[in-house]
Amino acid sequence: MQVDGLSRALHPDPGLPSGWRVDGEGDLDHRLVGLGATPMAGRVPVLAYGSNRNPSKISWMRAERGLTGPVVVLRARASGLGAVWAAGRRVVDDQRPAVLASAPGRVEEHAVWMAAPEQFAALDRVEGRAADPPRYRLARLRTGIVRTEDGAVVDLPHAYLGLDPTRRPLLVGGVPVFCDDVAQVDAKELRGEPAPDDGLDAETVTGTPHPP
Repeated sequence: MQVDGLSRALHPDPGLPSGWRVDGEGDLDHRLVGLGATPMAGRVPVLAYGSNRNPSKISWMRAERGLTGPVVVLRARASGLGAVWAAGRRVVDDQRPAVLASAPGRVEEHAVWMAAPEQFAALDRVEGRAADPPRYRLARLRTGIVRTEDGAVVDLPHAYLGLDPTRRPLLVGGVPVFCDDVAQVDAKELRGEPAPDDGLDAETVTGTPHPP
């Protein structure tokens, strides 16, 4: 959990109402409610890949994109999904962003943001969902399996998926390039072509998502 510029470790604890313990401070829900924030049952799971699980990115989002409130991020393992390099680069820094793609048989370590509904405005700005035209879409994934650190399966997790042609997976020699296999500094120099799609079965979400 990140709040007040500090990151605090979360540990699975099935004996607590939220199922998670914050360092030595007890139940995560107790901590969230004490901060006037949305408890876990009121949050929406969003599969986070690439830079969105980085604490420094969260701090940047607070300073530059209006993100407020405690950010709850759980470690997760995704099967059948992979973060791959996109066909285009970002205008702001000329870096090649990550996009999600179907990857049968692959297992990667990612994270799950447990986002409060009011935090989606900042997430949408960061991901370009609010741009004109939008660069990413928010969708519920039917492809793959996502498990959090406590072993729980996240049912139909949300994820930001490439929408603009520049955010399709980059194909080099006809195959995507996984972010875990090629560093960003080298990814900038890759040459290839955009994939026709990301291969994902995912239902686009309109408006602000709310917990089921």
